[in-house]
Amino acid sequence: QVQLVESGGGLAQPGGSLRLSCAASGFTLDYYAVGWFRQAPGKEREGISCISSSGSTHYVDSVKGRFTISRDNAKNTVYLRMNSLKPEDTAVYYCATAHTPPDLPCAEIRDYGYWGQGTQVAVSS
Repeated sequence: QVQLVESGGGLAQPGGSLRLSCAASGFTLDYYAVGWFRQAPGKEREGISCISSSGSTHYVDSVKGRFTISRDNAKNTVYLRMNSLKPEDTAVYYCATAHTPPDLPCAEIRDYGYWGQGTQVAVSS
């Protein structure tokens, strides 16, 4: 059974940190680009970071310098380390996979095939 499962969400204080995991089962992540997305209440889902199969990365400006995406192919898992969290980071976070050229980290959202169920992140004091 093909699955992506996100974990690691929860409640954090402003300035705090969380590490999200995106674990794949039923297929190998090695040849996929992986994107992290988030959706806040009443807002559209937005892509925030992505990583290519070769490890090239991309971040949107709102998370650049605070979030770090990485992959561990041996564990079939992609991570999103989130530091210096802000209340506006509160959202449900999703990971998804896409086929891209090895050095291209991101795809159009419509090209992401497998999606996880999401993990809630809340940043509040």
